[in-house]
Amino acid sequence: MSQTKQKQTRNTVKRGVRRRALKKNRELILLLIIGVSVAIASIVVTVLYNREQSTDISPNDRRLVRPDSATLGAAAAPVTIVEFLDPECESCRAAFPFVKQLLEEYDGRIRLVIRYFPLHNNSVLAATSTEAAGAQGKYWEMLEMLFTNQLEWGEEQTPQTDLFIGYATELGLDIPRFTADLQNPDYRAKIERDQADGQALGVAGTPTFFINGRQVEELSADSIIAMIEEELAQ
Repeated sequence: MSQTKQKQTRNTVKRGVRRRALKKNRELILLLIIGVSVAIASIVVTVLYNREQSTDISPNDRRLVRPDSATLGAAAAPVTIVEFLDPECESCRAAFPFVKQLLEEYDGRIRLVIRYFPLHNNSVLAATSTEAAGAQGKYWEMLEMLFTNQLEWGEEQTPQTDLFIGYATELGLDIPRFTADLQNPDYRAKIERDQADGQALGVAGTPTFFINGRQVEELSADSIIAMIEEELAQ
């Protein structure tokens, strides 16, 4: 074969290789575009689904407030704040003074409902301690004491029973009764029910607040106050 024909043959082969490469690249780009489109569509569907699922809940929904839920504030208050909390949660501890301030500033206009959502090693025991103290009229005092002293017992791997009994002693509780109540299966059942209610309502962490059935999406003082004002203005 002459050199000219050999050169023409090589050029033809090269063009064929380039055409196949370009075709493959176009196919890859097309697949990429399709993949991105599918991903975007999936994200849009997910967002729309979540938006649909996050519709407001009736303030009377029994998953929000149970007859035995701890409440503070006027029963007839126009605004109900439901807080799913964990006594061992650092963010719950940080939010507690703000929640107390809200109750003072909106006295008679809001009420607070506490629900449990335990997520740590001593969370259930701590929640049980608040219930045991509540049986002796010291629920809120025990909850505040647990938050105030959280650095002593939070994140510990072993049960902090002795410390909690010590707190009960400081509150002047009947210790034999308090100690016995720590084993009360009704309190454990209540805590488990609260957590199940929270999960059904979409609670994933603590603290999670609902204001007249509307979940607080942006956890900040400004957003909570704004939602309270909106409800009071209705």
